[in-house]
Amino acid sequence: MVNARTYPLWRELAMSEDLPKEALKAVIEALCTPATSPNGFDSEADRWREQALKAALPTLLTRTSAKRLRDRLLAHADEKTLAALAAAGTVTTADVPAILRHRRAWAGLISALARHPGQVEAAIALLPRLSSREMEHVVRHWDPDHYTRTATDAPAPAVPRELFDAVLEACLTPLAAYLLRPEPEEGWAALSEFSQDWPLDLTGHSGWAMLARCPERWAELAAHPTLGPAVQHLLLDQAEIQALEDARFRAASVDRVGEELPADPDPALSEDLLLACLPALCLPELAELPNPQVTARRTLHHIARRVHKNLRLETLAADQLRAATDALVTHGQLLSPPEKRNEGQVLDGRILRLAEDLALLSANPDHLAWACAQLACLDQPTVVSPAPIRTLVRIIANVDPDHDRPARLLERHSEHRRAEVLTALASNPHTPKGAVTDVLDGLHPAELAWIAERADGPDWFLCAAAAVPVSAGEDDGVLRLVSDDELGKHPDPAAVLQSWLDSPAAGEILSRSEMFQAVIKSRHHTPEHLLQIPADEVLSRNEPEISLKTLLDHCGRSAGRWAALAAAMTFAYDEEEITFGELLDSLDHTPARAQAS
Repeated sequence: MVNARTYPLWRELAMSEDLPKEALKAVIEALCTPATSPNGFDSEADRWREQALKAALPTLLTRTSAKRLRDRLLAHADEKTLAALAAAGTVTTADVPAILRHRRAWAGLISALARHPGQVEAAIALLPRLSSREMEHVVRHWDPDHYTRTATDAPAPAVPRELFDAVLEACLTPLAAYLLRPEPEEGWAALSEFSQDWPLDLTGHSGWAMLARCPERWAELAAHPTLGPAVQHLLLDQAEIQALEDARFRAASVDRVGEELPADPDPALSEDLLLACLPALCLPELAELPNPQVTARRTLHHIARRVHKNLRLETLAADQLRAATDALVTHGQLLSPPEKRNEGQVLDGRILRLAEDLALLSANPDHLAWACAQLACLDQPTVVSPAPIRTLVRIIANVDPDHDRPARLLERHSEHRRAEVLTALASNPHTPKGAVTDVLDGLHPAELAWIAERADGPDWFLCAAAAVPVSAGEDDGVLRLVSDDELGKHPDPAAVLQSWLDSPAAGEILSRSEMFQAVIKSRHHTPEHLLQIPADEVLSRNEPEISLKTLLDHCGRSAGRWAALAAAMTFAYDEEEITFGELLDSLDHTPARAQAS
């Protein structure tokens, strides 16, 4: 048993040039044996031992050739140390079997081994041991000292071409294999048309990360016999996004004093490269997936996103896009949306997105007229202007002095989307003008204001929107909440609060919470006001004192009511959209349920 206080001595012995070969075994055993004391394992002393071993490890491995002793040392080294030793050439591919007996392969080890030309092939042979998430890290972390290297330090060697190609192929292969046989996940066929949209994801993050490192090879890779389709999909989905991010990064790094910011980036994909990617544009590999009402809608949206990123495709692939759009609409029965049922907001979002995609891709007047008709059926927005608050939450240097305008308020909760999509439909020359003007007649005043201020549509559309008559005495359609001080000046503040609750803002709209909170927090509210507000707003989003007196008065000494209240609040009362009053009324009719312990 080595005395813990002698570990510094053993470390110096291990690192001494005068240490005879015959002493190596004793030194290695001393530094690799866990520290103990008369009372058993000594954790503090073992930390000293580990530190001494870590410091002496490079020297010991350099001087040790005996396999058993060398394996003993390798078993006690951590990943960072082993990778550093492999980069230095102290650890070689001959040591890999010993290393893999104690730990799995990792990207840093493979990168370090491949720094030495004679080991590249053996390093590539280790790639299948990595997970798909780690594969690209072999190249990403090729130079672990990138951020600490100084101008006087030697640069890292270039990534060997054969290693780069092996990692690139390994990162692209999963997507290429999926495209050859895009089998649905378990439970796919059971997806309901009312379910959330199918999460189509062809990004292949590691594959794109590798492609982004070799733009000079994109044309060659797009024509690859097996990897080509995967490359085409990734280029269409990611190339322009990457170019925009790179341009923003360069703009952020520019010294704004005396220097001009760079202009919009040039397209990442040339026209020839776009043409080479056209076979993948409309996602033909996914045409036969089950449940087309979900997959066709999502595929159409994915195509639309690609066209948004590469607007030149509207000209280069016009016929292909129109044919694919018509086929998806027919195959997925996309013009037969389900009833709203309990998914009003979700379905409204789908209708808006589908209408917008058709506005971009379709040349079928019937389909475009259908999209206009669907917009007309959507719920009207309710635009709320909140009461001013005394606490300044955030200071913005360029505050818009007209931030209370209807058009700006409409945008705050993205309630301008219907007007925005209608503008896109009007901009499509194949959309019947009559179908557009029919929608204009039913728009909210704030939506008409948004079109006048924000829309970039054709002149006939802007003129038609401006000509929509407004009923005499109709205001701008904004529910303007006022502060308690302003309410105090009114002869009947409670009546004003009731008018807010009676407004359309109490419906299924995004801005209603602001109105409810304004009523709850007002010192002028009454118990009758609270009874009309959703239970979740009263019970969960405010201080308990707001509802405490009402609950005490209503439940009183009735043990049954208190038990029913406890049972009701363990279930999803906040998802049932019942009012506080309805919750209280239910306590006399709902049997108390056993609460989960």
